[in-house]
Amino acid sequence: MLLQDNLGDQTLREFQGFQPPGAANRFTDTYIVQHLHSHRIDPDAKVVITTIQRLYSMLRGQELSEEEEEASGFEKWQGEDGEPLPLAYNPDIPIETFDFIVTDECHRSIYGLWRQVLEYFDASIIGLTATPSKHTLGFFNQNLVAEYPYERSVADGVNVGYEIYRIRTRVTEEGGKVETDETGFQVPVRDKRTRKVRYEQLDADLEYTAKELDCSVVNPNQIRTVLQTYKDRVFTELFPDRTGDWLPKTLIFAKDDNHAEEIVHAVREVFGEGNDFAKKITYRNTGEDPKSMIKAFRVDPFPRVAVTVDMIATGTDIKPVEVLIFMRDVKSEGYYEQMKGRGVRTIPDADLQAVTPDAKTKTRFILIDAVGVSETKKNASQPLERKKSLSFDALIEQIAMGRRDEDALSSLAARLAILDRKLGDEDRARIAEATGGKTPRDLANDLLDAIDADKQQAAIEARHGPAPTPEQEQAVIEELTDTACRPFDNPAARNLLKDIKQKTDIVIDEITTDELTGAGFDMKRAEETITSFRTFIDENCDELTALQILYNQPQGRQRLTYAAIRELVQRLTDPPHYLTTANVWQAYKRLDAARVRGAPVDEQLTEVVSLVRFALGQTEVLEPFGAVVEQRFNLWLGRQKRAGRSYTPEQEDWLRAIASFIAANAEIAPRDFMEVPSLADRGGILQARRVLGPGLNDMLEELQGALVA
Repeated sequence: MLLQDNLGDQTLREFQGFQPPGAANRFTDTYIVQHLHSHRIDPDAKVVITTIQRLYSMLRGQELSEEEEEASGFEKWQGEDGEPLPLAYNPDIPIETFDFIVTDECHRSIYGLWRQVLEYFDASIIGLTATPSKHTLGFFNQNLVAEYPYERSVADGVNVGYEIYRIRTRVTEEGGKVETDETGFQVPVRDKRTRKVRYEQLDADLEYTAKELDCSVVNPNQIRTVLQTYKDRVFTELFPDRTGDWLPKTLIFAKDDNHAEEIVHAVREVFGEGNDFAKKITYRNTGEDPKSMIKAFRVDPFPRVAVTVDMIATGTDIKPVEVLIFMRDVKSEGYYEQMKGRGVRTIPDADLQAVTPDAKTKTRFILIDAVGVSETKKNASQPLERKKSLSFDALIEQIAMGRRDEDALSSLAARLAILDRKLGDEDRARIAEATGGKTPRDLANDLLDAIDADKQQAAIEARHGPAPTPEQEQAVIEELTDTACRPFDNPAARNLLKDIKQKTDIVIDEITTDELTGAGFDMKRAEETITSFRTFIDENCDELTALQILYNQPQGRQRLTYAAIRELVQRLTDPPHYLTTANVWQAYKRLDAARVRGAPVDEQLTEVVSLVRFALGQTEVLEPFGAVVEQRFNLWLGRQKRAGRSYTPEQEDWLRAIASFIAANAEIAPRDFMEVPSLADRGGILQARRVLGPGLNDMLEELQGALVA
């Protein structure tokens, strides 16, 4: 496998963690996998991981430095005349060494010069890349096996979308001028290699252009201006929902090692932080291992900022990165796309919060363009979100009214993809039920299919053959878009999407000022909450199963199910009431504290049963459902003893575990003993029957009636 060396580390880790289906051991426990760092291929190795540079040097019989091996193939590794470097047969590495070669990041322009390395071996070649270029496709004889565009990966939740934030400064745009004066003022001059500074008097004024900036001239004020702008805007415009305590993980692309050094010093100065806050990760790092620094940037809270040139510009996955700052321009289309790719990867919420504690969910990344890299002519992917000025509600209503342009469909797909990442399984299932089985991710993919030129062409040819008329083409395209938009024709589905979207977002008003006019608990608000709760009960008592049971059945004959309680809680939190168990409970406590005991258990749905019974006057005291169940269990246990049925300590422990489960779920069934850890860990249904006897099923039925009804 041919990879950049730090990508080789990633690949080795994947092999080490991979357990083939049906195998007893991991892949590397069964087969020898060699990550090549020497000039000898292990003849017993089944998989060899190396770079194309190292393989070339081995075929040539030459040594290779680590810096040469790691250097970017986009802008380096070219002979002076641009011709392929000659390669002869090496008997120590015969052409039949490999059965097949997997070459990762195969978009690289080095194939123009290094294809002879691949062609040297008599092996099948498999290329992997996220950004195939024309010359890459040419090398593989246009044999494109599978394609997965960036926009689709965003809709699928594999990657996130991005926004471009442009920073312009006068020096960045126009360059500058260093003027001499009659006093013999000397300017600092730094040696690029040694970084030693000396002072010289200029013979004449030095004017420099924007292109010369940070190459032959460094302007620390320009670097500080860009970074100060980022610092000032990051928590007001870019991430206004953050606390401000944790700068989002930021990757800065510099022009060269000297430029990177200047940026690191400027970051520490502007943010007022120490050495751990910002690190330079390049091939010329001294004192620290670059690979260890990459790992720390990926999994540790510090550093918050990494400055690089080429080393982590392509391929390397650092999923917590949420900001990319371009302080260098890039000529290569593929390279630019690869650099952007450092910010696109999704990450589980828990992993993101382990690195950035005040983050919630990574739904996008910010590309900060400080040099115009996004404005030069490149075939770069467009942001999936193209209609940010339209609200989600307005966009979905326009689609329902017949809007079918690509920008609108693409933007709605982007919003749905972001929404899907914020949802829990229950809300996702509710949307699927309302839209005919489609989750927000499915809806986003359907919209993208409708505007995908390849999908359109395939549908046209399937319908009308290879020579359709323009009218036939247009009819098929319209049918595709109408089909993708059809779920939004359903008002109930639209309203559900809008309601759930509203529950996942919070609008931040940074304009309206405020002042203190009083302090204390708002009794009027508590009264309104209770009134809204009673109104909800009255309006839904004939519709919701749980309310039908609680409202109409005498206490003692009420048999609730978990599904009915979950439906009740979902409807309670929906518009227009937006009532949660905790809020209603707190309102009752504000108004009648003497009759409210304890607080509801978080995320325990059965607490709503206590609320409804209290609101209906069926109980005199509002207390947690678990406390009620415990009281009833003790009464049941007393009745059992008075009836002559006593229980051993082991049996009583089992009965209390069953009662606790009923308190959280309102019901229990034999299958729960095998699926729920608190019961399964005790030995499951077999152990329960051994301890409690063959009449377990009847006992469960009796307990459920005694504790919940």
